[in-house]
Amino acid sequence: MRRGKRLALLLSIFAIFTLVMTGCEEPDRTVFSPKGEAGEGSLDVIMLSIYIMTFVVAVVLAIFIYVLIRYRQKPGDNSIPKQVEGSMKLEMLWTVIPIILLAILAVPTLTHTFSLAEEAPKDEDPLRVKVTAHQYWWEFEYPDLGIKTAQQLHIPTDEKVYLELTSDDVIHAFWVPELAGKQDLNPGSTNKMWIDADEPGTYEGRCAELCGAGHALMNFQVVAQEKEDFDKWVEKRKNPSSEPKTAEQKAGKEVFTQNCMSCHAIDGTQMKTKGEKAPNLTGFAERNKIAGLLENNDENLEKWMKHPEQVKPGTYMPSFDFLSDEDMDNLKAYLQSLE
Repeated sequence: MRRGKRLALLLSIFAIFTLVMTGCEEPDRTVFSPKGEAGEGSLDVIMLSIYIMTFVVAVVLAIFIYVLIRYRQKPGDNSIPKQVEGSMKLEMLWTVIPIILLAILAVPTLTHTFSLAEEAPKDEDPLRVKVTAHQYWWEFEYPDLGIKTAQQLHIPTDEKVYLELTSDDVIHAFWVPELAGKQDLNPGSTNKMWIDADEPGTYEGRCAELCGAGHALMNFQVVAQEKEDFDKWVEKRKNPSSEPKTAEQKAGKEVFTQNCMSCHAIDGTQMKTKGEKAPNLTGFAERNKIAGLLENNDENLEKWMKHPEQVKPGTYMPSFDFLSDEDMDNLKAYLQSLE
């Protein structure tokens, strides 16, 4: 009875642990539904490792059950089974088999890993993006297009996009489960990889390396668009609508100039916004997330600006709770006009 209760308790704990480990993410944010060539290659490696581990577990379990039955203690039988200690055949067997299994897994894994780091072809004109990770936000620069943005990486569908990844502070890791595997971003060095998307959509990205208090909230999005739509986005980013149009927006621009422009940059304005310490806010109104977390609306924007530390612990964004209600409303109006 006691053994049965212990077994039931262990199974219950295992079931609860499994449930907790599934997390609360949306079901489509998974490596098991790849939307591009890079993601499909990663899934192939994952499935191969699952098959190998399943095979090993099945073989070990079969041997375990066989031994339990074959050599179980029998009434009146006090004989000792044949001892195999020091058997050269067995030593070779359980040394060679794991080596073979590891080789079967290692070869395609290394092949796929090195293929993701391949250089952009020199005889073509591929899209290049420089990705810089900060505590705790992402910066995306298109050097050939003269565009810099944050939190949203726009890419065309059915095309390889070559990324150059680095960090501004500590080690981070770039990961978009549906599109590609993980790649570290190290301060002072540059790693390379490429991603692609078969179909338009918004794909969630994460930092996959513990980087501080706000690590779990360091999110970003990859927005895959048809080539025509991507070209329109590029043209819009090159000629952004950043000048205020109403009296409220003009007053908000003044508030921004006095409090925000030393850190944040906005392209397409007559004022000198050279801030590079924080996300570029060009086209802010078109983003669906604030700080990569909150839905982009006036209520959440005010919440973020007044108490950013409560939203994302460890952020360098200062609190703007000293602004009057009127200044806050004007600033929100200006930011939500940036297209």
